[in-house]
Amino acid sequence: MAAMNSGQSQHDGYPIDLPPGIRSAIIDGVNGLQMHILEAGDATRPMLLLLHGFPELAWSWRKLMPSLANAGFYVVAPDQRGYGRTQGWDADFDGDVASFRPLNLVLDALCLITALGRDHVHAVLGHDFGSPVAAWCALMRPDVFRRVALMSAPFPGPPKFPAGLTQSTTVSPRDMQAALAALTPPRKHYQAYYSTRQANADLLEAPQGLSRFLRAYYHVKSADWSGNHPHPLEGTAQALAQLPTYYLMNQSESMAETVAVNAPDDKTAANTPWLTDEELSVYVGEFKRTGFQGGLNWYRAVAMSRTEQALFAGKRIEQPSLFIAGSSDWGRYQTPGAFQRMQSQALGDLKGAHIVDGAGHWVQQEQPAAVLELLDGFLQSD
Repeated sequence: MAAMNSGQSQHDGYPIDLPPGIRSAIIDGVNGLQMHILEAGDATRPMLLLLHGFPELAWSWRKLMPSLANAGFYVVAPDQRGYGRTQGWDADFDGDVASFRPLNLVLDALCLITALGRDHVHAVLGHDFGSPVAAWCALMRPDVFRRVALMSAPFPGPPKFPAGLTQSTTVSPRDMQAALAALTPPRKHYQAYYSTRQANADLLEAPQGLSRFLRAYYHVKSADWSGNHPHPLEGTAQALAQLPTYYLMNQSESMAETVAVNAPDDKTAANTPWLTDEELSVYVGEFKRTGFQGGLNWYRAVAMSRTEQALFAGKRIEQPSLFIAGSSDWGRYQTPGAFQRMQSQALGDLKGAHIVDGAGHWVQQEQPAAVLELLDGFLQSD
């Protein structure tokens, strides 16, 4: 067991036996939160901070943590604000949405590091929505976050100054939503749907049941679903219509209805090696207990943070960086041009942008050995 730091207490009662070498703990006083973490390795070793996305948990890193610890690191994966066993966040749709702004999530990460007695981490790793949070950590505090690995979601850099301060030719989100609604059949972007009042209930009370909903959601975004053939897109509604419906939904459907169409049969689900029924049960149990509103608030908070993010316009991440995504993952293309801008503008010392065969969106769960091999050289290099 790692030595306890000030504000840290051992945590028992995790809903499943953790893999050997992984421990559960609660860290008090983290930017107003009691933050639940999974940790592995000797707490005196260089620290890695692992940030999950939606709809995930610290549990999402279970396949990497023991090996990273064996490589000589102290590995910490929190349930981020709005998720899992972390407490102190507002679960009300009409509550404190501003606390879920990306820059406040960076403050969560910084406060967690401080509570663990550190003044920096060797690297921050982020997947899915955790990827832009990791990127903002690196951009804002390069002295603390010495390197950054991004998975599945590319970081195109800070937004330009908003319209009104400088001229902008970017299509507004409202105009794009109208253009999507005018398609045949009418479509809507999943992030707009996730920002609606009914989204939490739609997911939590899915007609097929929560377990089958999550199984289908993870399945369709993985390499297991044969319908994923990602390629670059132009930034028009007609081009975006090529995205799978889990990204560009039919206007009249919920996400639960959307993924049900391509859900795996029971035999396929029971024989998914990267996400067994027992592993899935952790996600099911935690979201059944907390609901999804905390994670959904991240999507709502992005829109209110554009102006403050524009304070960093023109700034790029200069410390060593890495990008990893699955070959069947649409994530790198869902925002047209983002993958290219990340490589040419946002990351000043990009060590590689790697596409992993046999993986979809959940790359660190679907192909952990390949991800670990890529991380090893990146983390161990000078």
